[in-house]
Amino acid sequence: MDLAQQIASTGQSHRVLRRMGWAFAALMLQLLLGTLGFLYFGAAGTDPFDAFYMTAITITTVGYGEVVDLAHSDAGRLFAAFVSFAGFGTLTFIFSSLTVFFLETDLNEALRRRRMEKAILKLKDHYILCGFGRVGRNVATELIASDHRFVAIEPSADELGRFLELQPGLLYIQGDASNDDFLLRADIADARGVFAVTGNDSLNLMICLTARQLNPAVRIVARCHEMRNAGADVVVSPDFTGGMRIASSMIRPHVVSFLDEMLRSELNTRIEEVSVPEGHAPARLSELGRRSADYVLLGVRVGGRLELNPGDDFQLGPGQVLLIMGNAGGRQELERRLAPRS
Repeated sequence: MDLAQQIASTGQSHRVLRRMGWAFAALMLQLLLGTLGFLYFGAAGTDPFDAFYMTAITITTVGYGEVVDLAHSDAGRLFAAFVSFAGFGTLTFIFSSLTVFFLETDLNEALRRRRMEKAILKLKDHYILCGFGRVGRNVATELIASDHRFVAIEPSADELGRFLELQPGLLYIQGDASNDDFLLRADIADARGVFAVTGNDSLNLMICLTARQLNPAVRIVARCHEMRNAGADVVVSPDFTGGMRIASSMIRPHVVSFLDEMLRSELNTRIEEVSVPEGHAPARLSELGRRSADYVLLGVRVGGRLELNPGDDFQLGPGQVLLIMGNAGGRQELERRLAPRS
């Protein structure tokens, strides 16, 4: 559900509840006025509880009999009729509002889940982000900035809700990512990669094992200290990464400043990689284009070797990976150029 839908749904629920609150207040006022009225129109010595009971059975149209004698008071009977009509209308409004509230809540939730499942099934080469704490939200922010599609899996509705306020289009599944069912619902068979970045090392271990079992070819990046033997392709230790960043800020401050500015820029410039797909006919680099307004070619990885700033005569072929500095549009432009032509 996007933010607009959430706001509309929440606003509708609040309006219904507010109307019900006013209706309950009106009902209490009718009970009070009815009790006082029957005390006034009833015979001398009418018991206050009898007057309240008379009001209740009149409003609910139960009709057990007149416990307050109105046989000789036409005004009293007109008052009883007024109480009956007003009370019946109020009760009808309350019960109909309750019905609408519960039906809309269940229906909206079912429709939201259905729309989310359809959107996820349409994804291909997406990422699955397991864990949506502080690290997971930062990963999500980077994926959004670089225009990569992903599905978040997180058991906590509060963690998801905080991000939904900023990114209403988030595709997510609320649940435990180490469970096969949730990874399958996130379409792991068509996923490009899995992030295991919960705050629990044991849970990250289980996510890696489960994801590798469901899709042996998927790339897995895990937040943990010792994870490679569990099937992760890359292990990221926050302690190690933080220490390296602190040292780099002292030793090479201009490089760190450049990278920070690149990440925080509104242009969303990144160091990106683009794979040359199978079926791409070998061609010279000059035919592809070394640069455009949206990217600059930095190098090409050929197997285990990195060719930095290759010349125009460099031969591009399937399996190579182009390293560029650019925005998401530049990456997508290169992907289109490299796509095999039918």
